[in-house]
Amino acid sequence: MRSKKSFIAAAMFAVCLLADNAKADQGDVDQAVAIIENFQKIPEHAIPTAVLRGAKGLAIMTVTKAGFVVAGRGGKGVVIARTGKGWSGPSAIGTGGAGFGFQAGVQISEIVLVLNTPAAVQAFYKDGDFTLGGNLSLTAGPIGRDTEARVGLGSVMYSYSRSQGLFGGLSVEGTVVGTRKEDNAAYYGKPVQASDILSGKVRAPAGARKLQQVLSKW
Repeated sequence: MRSKKSFIAAAMFAVCLLADNAKADQGDVDQAVAIIENFQKIPEHAIPTAVLRGAKGLAIMTVTKAGFVVAGRGGKGVVIARTGKGWSGPSAIGTGGAGFGFQAGVQISEIVLVLNTPAAVQAFYKDGDFTLGGNLSLTAGPIGRDTEARVGLGSVMYSYSRSQGLFGGLSVEGTVVGTRKEDNAAYYGKPVQASDILSGKVRAPAGARKLQQVLSKW
């Protein structure tokens, strides 16, 4: 009887933990919507429409950077890809990295990575970690409406950031990114592969519709 009660208690704890993870994941999806809308509010600093229309995918994250002399950063967010039927569901991602320099303070940044090629999207298919930059070129993206006519594919990934705090800016080159598999399982209600999410094989939860709708204009 005691063993049965322990099993039930463990099962209930697991259910509660999954529910908490799913709620947190929905918060990341809602935050992604807010980040995209914030980027597009000021035309002079907006991501050009031509860039968004040509994007094969977007990684949208909140990253916190803190340190003195040695600066570390970490954050989380979602990646979403364009499929033949519109935008995929979101796959949860986490970030980490470190940079050296005479730095002090705390900075919270909103980051959007525009994935310009299928290879850039496929980098997020992996269950393991990968490093931004390296074999996949990463550059600061063009901004503003006045650049619309001059926008061309100049990099595998474009990075955009909005920052607050004591740092003047944030370079994401060298940042380690990985799939949050447990969070995906909680959000989708079952174990799922990032590749299946981003290729559109997995149906997006209802909570992802707002993000899909916001991106559907591009």
